[in-house]
Amino acid sequence: MSAATRELFAAEARAERPDLAQLCLLLAAEADPELDERAMDWAQIELDRLAGMLPYGLRGARAWASAVTELLGGRMGFHGTPADYDRLSSSLLHEVLRRRRGLPILLSVVWLEVARRAGAPVYGLGLPGHFVIGFGDPEEGVVADPFAGGASLGAGPAELAEGPRTPARTLDIVLRILNNIRAWASSRPEQSGVALWALDLALLLPSHPARLRYERARLLVERGAFREGAGELEAYARVMDAVDVDAAVRIRAEAVSARALLN
Repeated sequence: MSAATRELFAAEARAERPDLAQLCLLLAAEADPELDERAMDWAQIELDRLAGMLPYGLRGARAWASAVTELLGGRMGFHGTPADYDRLSSSLLHEVLRRRRGLPILLSVVWLEVARRAGAPVYGLGLPGHFVIGFGDPEEGVVADPFAGGASLGAGPAELAEGPRTPARTLDIVLRILNNIRAWASSRPEQSGVALWALDLALLLPSHPARLRYERARLLVERGAFREGAGELEAYARVMDAVDVDAAVRIRAEAVSARALLN
C-alpha cells in the first residue's frame, strides 16, 4: 500500500460515517498490489449489481433475511468452507467477491453491503469466534450465518441467547478483520510482513487497543529492525509508567536486549 492509500484509509476511518466496503478494499490493497482504483471500482459496482438483484418493496426482517439469503447464499453461491481459514484471500473483500468464498466476517461484509444498498435494516453481529448478520430490530433475533450460505440461526447458539445483541460498529468490524489477518500470519513466520501491515493499519484506526503498539515493537525486533523496535518499546514503556510500573520496567529491559542485538 502506498503512503497515499494509507492516508485514504486513515481519513475514511475518521469520517463521520466510515464506508465499510471502502475500508475493506483499502485494507486489501496492502496484500494485493494489483488492487488499484479501477479494481476497487469493480468491487463497489459488483456490490451495487448484487443489490439491484434483490426484490423491490420488501418489508419486515424475515422477508429481507429470506431474500438476501436466497440471492447470495443460493443463486450466487456465497459461503465458506474450513479450507478458507488457510487463505489470506479469505480476508480480502475483492477476492471474496470474485471467489464467493471467505471467512465469516468477510462474507458478512458482502451480505451487509448488498443488503444495505437495497435498503434493508441490516447489521453485523460479532459472536465469540464467529460473525453473523441480523435484520430488523436486534431483539427480534432474525439472524443469518453467511458462512453457512445464510442459514438462519433460529433461536441461535448459546452466545446469541445471552446478553444484548449489540450491532457491530464499522470500525470494530475492520479491526476484527485486521485481527484475523494477524492471527493468520502469526502461525506463518514467513508472513511476518503481513502481520506488520495489519498492525500498522489497526494503529491508524481512531480507537484501538494500546497494546497493539507493544505488539508492533516486538514484531519489529523479531524481524531484525532492532533499533526501531527498541525505540518503540521505550515509547510504550513511557505510556505504561502511568498504568503499570512493573510492566514498564519489563518493557524497558526488552528494549535494552533489543539494542544489544545491534552489537
